[in-house]
Amino acid sequence: MATPVSATAGGSAAASSVPAAARDDSKMSSTAKAKAQLNGSIVQASLTVSLNSSNEPLSVVLKTALTGINEALKDQFGDNAIQNAMSQDNTPEGTASRIVALSTAFYDAFKQQHAGEAEDAVLDKFMATLKRGVDQGFKEARDILDGLKVLNGEVASNIDKTYTLVQQGYADFAAAHKTQPAAEAASS
Repeated sequence: MATPVSATAGGSAAASSVPAAARDDSKMSSTAKAKAQLNGSIVQASLTVSLNSSNEPLSVVLKTALTGINEALKDQFGDNAIQNAMSQDNTPEGTASRIVALSTAFYDAFKQQHAGEAEDAVLDKFMATLKRGVDQGFKEARDILDGLKVLNGEVASNIDKTYTLVQQGYADFAAAHKTQPAAEAASS
């Protein structure tokens, strides 16, 4: 007969893999305790994500679809076409270009959701929404990199440059989509 498993058995798996000396709180510094707790949390989260994603039927669909796409594109683009496409230009210019292109691609759908409103007002709302999202994303990225103690030198300057290029891309997009004032339209 199988021994019943408690509801907390999965949660204690990460803790049981920690050496006994490391689990003895009286022998650990507060930094070591925090690091051990963080490591345990990371292991547990990784296990949860791994278990959840491997149980998802759509993950099988994704994997098989990517394999099929790679096979279909092999003659034209070589082995692993999808993976090669994913290893894109990660320079500030390339990253900013992708951020601007991917986010501004939603403009037509946004306009449809705001039908009947003045076009420039809709554009302003759209740009404000994008800028809030980008600001939040860059802040979170900086916080993570700062926590890893790598937000300095070239990394920091590349993030700043990318942010500046995204803002310029947004300004260019907005300028291209602004309606012309009546005086300009008449003189054209």
